Amino acid sequence: MKVQYDPDIFQRLKTVDVRIRKRFQEQIALFKRNPHDPHLNNHALKDAYKGYWSIDITNDYRAIYEEVSTDDKGGDTLAYFFLLGTHKELYE
Repeated sequence: MKVQYDPDIFQRLKTVDVRIRKRFQEQIALFKRNPHDPHLNNHALKDAYKGYWSIDITNDYRAIYEEVSTDDKGGDTLAYFFLLGTHKELYE
């Protein structure tokens, strides 16, 4: 699956520990190979984030993305990552 990032993701990555940045890169590489790998805990969200998806970066950090069709026929899908934060920051 193709991946694209909101510029705010890069700003957020600058503020987190280097271990989080490294883990983010590792998890995104895994996501590109297999978006449904069990290590990602990729799942649909509900309530305020209905229509979006989340993957685990660490036990506490999550990355939220939206699946966007890149053609008129709905064949190709792009994962647009737009939020990164701890579980508490994102969901409470």
